[in-house]
Amino acid sequence: MSDTTTEDLIFAAEEKMDSAVNALDRDLIQIRSGRASSAMVENLSVEAYGSPTPLQQIASISIPEAQLIMIQPYDPSTVDSVMKAIQISDLGITPSTDGKVVRLPIPALTQERRKDLVKQVQQKAEESRISIRGSRRSANDDLKKLNKTSGIGEDEERRAQQEIEQLTKKYISAVDSKISQKEQELLEI
Repeated sequence: MSDTTTEDLIFAAEEKMDSAVNALDRDLIQIRSGRASSAMVENLSVEAYGSPTPLQQIASISIPEAQLIMIQPYDPSTVDSVMKAIQISDLGITPSTDGKVVRLPIPALTQERRKDLVKQVQQKAEESRISIRGSRRSANDDLKKLNKTSGIGEDEERRAQQEIEQLTKKYISAVDSKISQKEQELLEI
């Protein structure tokens, strides 16, 4: 008899589904909505001291106004590297500097750009849904194997499949909720 139980499989499926939703959260934070957010830049890779380093480790990031991100490197010699990292990123924002502080003015989004961002958001949502459904399929396959190897019984297998289906619906609903919220945020003028 195997050490794996139906509860273990259900728990593992829920963990995978939860991590898909958390990954979506991280992706959505990085999609700008016309408002300044430190999350837009904190994980930018900056070439500092000979190796790529996340921006948040070499600078303080603040939001003094709703449309402005201020980045103050701890070491002023890294200002040029920060500027370069922002320019080559896909942020589409032109930074300015006074030699000590880098300023990122967040421009208002055009209607066309808003629609592009909504499409990007919907694509991220679909990736999350696919990941959640993949977790469901994997868990159901594991349940069938468990039924064959340790004879858990068809009733137990069916109960576990129903529980996994409920989890799938719950997490897909969470994705849909996050996406509609982000779309409203993007389309707000």
